[in-house]
Amino acid sequence: MKRLTVLGLALLLTAACAPAGGSSAPEPVNSEDVMFLQMMIPHHRQGIEIVKQARDKGKDQQLKTFAAAIETTQTDEVKTMMGWLRSWGQPMTAPSDAHAAHGGLPETDREQIARLTRSKNFERDFLQLLIAHQDDAVQLAGLEALNGDNPTVKGWAEKVKQSRKAQIEQMKGMLPPAP
Repeated sequence: MKRLTVLGLALLLTAACAPAGGSSAPEPVNSEDVMFLQMMIPHHRQGIEIVKQARDKGKDQQLKTFAAAIETTQTDEVKTMMGWLRSWGQPMTAPSDAHAAHGGLPETDREQIARLTRSKNFERDFLQLLIAHQDDAVQLAGLEALNGDNPTVKGWAEKVKQSRKAQIEQMKGMLPPAP
């Protein structure tokens, strides 16, 4: 009986993962899909750089746990995005001038990140910086959801958009009062 249950679950999972209609045709990919991933990979890496600071400078355990979860999630997401680009035969990065046509690469100011390491009010400064950074991810994901062609990447972008909005709301609730 256990074997039948396991076999049944395996068949259901396989069926749920199979493409609709049984077609094995590759999903469409356009330049927006490629550019989105090429922009999100460095954006995620910058986010990882920011949240790693909470390990050493953060005093609030909830903040440290929150930052560690973001680090883990975004590290996994970078691997996924790189895998998509590889599978499409696309470079991991676009030429430096390519982002201008897509509104530029939203990037957190390098000096802001450096100042965070010296902050006297780390939790507040960290959260404010990360809120702005995650809002950039929401904007990028929104553009992909509108202009991308690949259904898998568009679906993932929508999830990113929703999860980052939820993170922003959570961080707003964690903000300590201004000094």
